[in-house]
Amino acid sequence: MPELPEVEAARRAIEEHCVGKKITKALIADDSKVIDGVSRADFEASLLGKTIVSAHRKGKNMWLCLDSPPFPSFQFGMAGAVYIKGVAVTKYKRSAVKDTDEWPSKYSKFFVELDDGLEFSFTDKRRFARVRLLKDPTSVPPISELGPDALLEPMTVDELFECFSKKKIAIKTLLLDQSVISGIGNWVADEVLYQARIHPEQSAASLSKENCAALHTSIKEVLEKSLEVGADSSQFPSDWIFHSREKKPGKAFVDGKKIEFITVGSRTSAFVPELQKLSGPQASKAASKQANKKKGRGDVVNDDVDEAESDEEANEKEKSKKERKPKGQGKRASAKRKSKESDDEDKDSDDDDADDDDDHQDEDQKKKTRKGVNNKQSKAEKTSKAKVPTSQSGKKLKKGK
Repeated sequence: MPELPEVEAARRAIEEHCVGKKITKALIADDSKVIDGVSRADFEASLLGKTIVSAHRKGKNMWLCLDSPPFPSFQFGMAGAVYIKGVAVTKYKRSAVKDTDEWPSKYSKFFVELDDGLEFSFTDKRRFARVRLLKDPTSVPPISELGPDALLEPMTVDELFECFSKKKIAIKTLLLDQSVISGIGNWVADEVLYQARIHPEQSAASLSKENCAALHTSIKEVLEKSLEVGADSSQFPSDWIFHSREKKPGKAFVDGKKIEFITVGSRTSAFVPELQKLSGPQASKAASKQANKKKGRGDVVNDDVDEAESDEEANEKEKSKKERKPKGQGKRASAKRKSKESDDEDKDSDDDDADDDDDHQDEDQKKKTRKGVNNKQSKAEKTSKAKVPTSQSGKKLKKGK
């Protein structure tokens, strides 16, 4: 979704091209999901004849001050975007409206024409944005509930350290909490943590003052650099993790180092394990967990060696005893094998899900997995066969009667 850089770029464009001009025409969408708490007619009437005095932003929210209240405010949501006709404004990739599309766009929720003929529109293709008409946008939610703005009201290193020391949650989750610091979203959080060499799952309370200083610097630099190029992501520094965030696992690299993807705070998070390592007790737990995973995979491989030797022998016994199986026994054994095989495959699938490169597992590992499944199946066959003589013996005694 649009984050601080994209919203700030929109604010600056309006400030540069629209401030001081009078609204002569207004068109508000008939969309009660996006246009929040006011009718279309009342919204349009409140804008006509008003002059835009200034444009403001806090976090990922923007509002316009007119020469008298109420004032329009914009919560960008997943795909909100500002377009000014004839002016290049950063186009967030998920909200971009083509230059060849109708104007105003069919996705327009707020459109005004100014007294010099300039037109601008707020669009939202996905309808998660909110456009409101408020007497004082800063005194009511969502703006009143926001923490200090990451760009305009940056915390000091000491303030960050004190704030984080009370939060025993993942640092990535904390950075996404707009009530703590406003304006940082998913891509900015991943970038600043990568630049500061901090693992996204590292507990905020465990960060040292040096960690906080590095994070303070990276937040400042990432925001400033992104705004230097008008939040045009194609011009972001080439050594940013940003450019590979949406590549597939196993194909994402930054400066030659592999990027892995995990879920933190319900959001997909990109990081570089080689550079962003867990520390303290979390590091020990992670190492133990990884060791257990490797041990589990190793046990499967060793069992394969022993079990493979008995495969041929098991097959020979199967041929010699096949004719003596009671009716229905084969079906029951088959069902057991099928169930066993399904369980094994489910387990293998779960193990794969835990691995960051599931979709790119090499062919050798696949063969080992299938071999383990087949050998376990062979064990199931042996167990079922061991029961066959008892059943057959029972039949012979019955005939003797």
